[in-house]
Amino acid sequence: MINIICGHYGSGKTEFAINLALKKKKEGKNVTICDLDIVNPYFRTSDVKKFLAEKGINVVSSEFASSNVDIPVLPSEILSVFADDSIEAIFDVGGDDDGAVALGGFFNYIKNKKYKMFFVINAMRPMTANVCDICELAEKIEITSRIKITDIVNNTNLAYLTEVNHILQSVDLIEKCAAKMSVPVTYISGKSEILKKLPEVYKDKLFTLETFMNLPF
Repeated sequence: MINIICGHYGSGKTEFAINLALKKKKEGKNVTICDLDIVNPYFRTSDVKKFLAEKGINVVSSEFASSNVDIPVLPSEILSVFADDSIEAIFDVGGDDDGAVALGGFFNYIKNKKYKMFFVINAMRPMTANVCDICELAEKIEITSRIKITDIVNNTNLAYLTEVNHILQSVDLIEKCAAKMSVPVTYISGKSEILKKLPEVYKDKLFTLETFMNLPF
């Protein structure tokens, strides 16, 4: 199974990718997470490679990731996840359609595989605060990668300033985006202390996130 995580810069893609990898591992899956972010050198799954390895999760990334040499080169090891059907692969894609360029390079391998492409949305970000901008970004990612988005993740937050009302206010907006894109809102993600305050009607969509990535300052 191929799980692709895409979205806007700062949407929380990498945090979701890491937490999804941990969830799949707890389910007994053979998990490999592939860091395809060759655009943004600050928020990368490779930054927590040691932690993930201790959890039994393999991380495939550029050998230059997290170093002071930032060369946009992806390792050939990524191809191994397409050859082994026992692997639950998670692709952490760079932000926006720029980041989706790297994903597009694997289109011929992905098109014949079972996959999910999760579009992560943080409605508190300025470039993803309305239906038009969100759907336009989604379309650009699909065109660049040549891969269709299948699921939406509502990851609306303001980091440590997040309140339950921020998520509640985003629900209608993101549901409108989902309807326009004809895909489901599969998850509402966030910290457990926030999610537990949401109404019972959302309980089947809740996806608890632990924070692993550090700010670059």
